[in-house]
Amino acid sequence: MARKDRLSGNEAVAEALRQINPDVMAAFPITPSTEIPQYFSKLVANGQVDSEFIPVESEHSAMSAVIGSQAAGARSVTATSSAGMALMWEELYLAASNRLPCVLTLVNRALSGPININCDHSDSMGARDSGWIQIYAENNQEVYDNLCMAYRIAEHKDVMLPVMICQDGFITSHAVENIVLNEDEDVKNFVGEYEPENSLLNPECPMAVGPYSVTNYYFEAKRAQAEALKNAKQVTLDVAKEYAKISGREYGLFEEYKMEDAEYAVVIIGSAAGTTKDAVDKLRAEGMKAGLVKIRLFRPFPAEEIVESLKGVKAVALMDRTESYNDNCGPIGSEVTTALYRAKADVLTVNYVYGLGGRDVKVSDMVNVYNELEKIAEEGKVENPYRYMGVRE
Repeated sequence: MARKDRLSGNEAVAEALRQINPDVMAAFPITPSTEIPQYFSKLVANGQVDSEFIPVESEHSAMSAVIGSQAAGARSVTATSSAGMALMWEELYLAASNRLPCVLTLVNRALSGPININCDHSDSMGARDSGWIQIYAENNQEVYDNLCMAYRIAEHKDVMLPVMICQDGFITSHAVENIVLNEDEDVKNFVGEYEPENSLLNPECPMAVGPYSVTNYYFEAKRAQAEALKNAKQVTLDVAKEYAKISGREYGLFEEYKMEDAEYAVVIIGSAAGTTKDAVDKLRAEGMKAGLVKIRLFRPFPAEEIVESLKGVKAVALMDRTESYNDNCGPIGSEVTTALYRAKADVLTVNYVYGLGGRDVKVSDMVNVYNELEKIAEEGKVENPYRYMGVRE
């Protein structure tokens, strides 16, 4: 029977890892993800898991160790944030291109500089094209659930790719919320044992990991990797459906909130979705048909599915918690606008940059966004398609 608890997002990650009992965790501390290896190393020391905990000298070494252990056939995990992810940059590409189904629990934090330890998505969005599956959480419950599903997605024979489980630094990582935990045995049976078809320690099948790829093969390897990432979309849905049987909680590629008859919508990722839901409720009470699309799976991007969700909307705001420095659009702005254009969807779009460096996102801010959408729809045009919310100009 499921049990209720009060946990921070970092504690929820550690609890999920305790139940999964991975073979190896290699980690180096960095705020605000430090608590994850701290909690997990305590579980190792207390004998609550039989994992091997490897303290390393840097985040680059952490991902290197994870790649080595995963290639050897051990289910592996690490945790990091911000500049820590930047330091393991080349290793992210190696993990994905070598088709190693490891897991990274990323606590989103602004990537310097100027130095800032608070939340935005510049770290994970900077790595969006590294070949990793990326799954984002709104709250602590989703952080826990996403991690419980991560290995089932990563290790699927049609995928075999690493998974990045993302949550917002301090907003969820350190805030304590009521969450529901699965029974240990249910998680153990759901995740199962890792039985790789090939590994470095398999004497029956000698293999190399990460060999030099000449021109005749590199392109095909990348194409196969892209196909595997595409497969991850259906696998994510299948795993979520099975997970609902043990948890009672259902997940899709994204969440629709009051989108059935919405005329104005926001597309967003992460904890600010909760604030936006409050804004939607307030505006609905006042008669505005507001709705929300909260993206859960960002890589691979569910383009066709999101277009279907937005097809009846007059105007939509695309919210990016990172700056792409192209004076045109952010990552979400780019993905959704491209999807709408290809589908020839008649929807006016505006892209907002918001919440950088932990800047507060208030209900009133999101109400203003919806009011702007109403104005855009009335005028039938977008004067400034790339905007900043809550910044002193």
